[in-house]
Amino acid sequence: MSEIPSWMVKVENMAQKAATSEGVLLYDLEFVGIGKGRTLRVFIDKEDGSISIDDCSNVSKALSEALDADDVIPGEAYALEVSTPGLDRHLTKPWHFQKAIGKKVYIKTAKALESVGVTDKKWKSAKTVEQVLDAADDKGVRFVVSGVEIAIPYALIDKAKIVFEMTKGQKK
Repeated sequence: MSEIPSWMVKVENMAQKAATSEGVLLYDLEFVGIGKGRTLRVFIDKEDGSISIDDCSNVSKALSEALDADDVIPGEAYALEVSTPGLDRHLTKPWHFQKAIGKKVYIKTAKALESVGVTDKKWKSAKTVEQVLDAADDKGVRFVVSGVEIAIPYALIDKAKIVFEMTKGQKK
């Protein structure tokens, strides 16, 4: 995992302050693109998931003012986007996984699961798991599939997200 630039740490602190002042949680942020196509994406949430357009707008205004006043982000102009993490949200921090316990998640690992002690024939060569998450702590996640326990440390996870599933009777 690469080290986060010091200016990005400052941006995260500013985004955290803006989110807290508006009564929402800073879920995650990312800075993508190059040249004139650079974008700072800020993802916000609430405990009950009831983020509104006004919440996004208010955090955007507060953060934009702070970023403009401090001129923190180096380089050319960039766009600021504030939104929810969505239904199929990416899981990047231990607390993201802890909130996803009991939900179906997709995890892609850097190495086969046998590298973390999985010996079951079906799972030992697998690099992906798409199952209901049984547990998550500060070290990693755990699934139990057909009596087989699969424990994956965070350091081995390349990509993870919640798998959104329509339940019977929901409108599309």
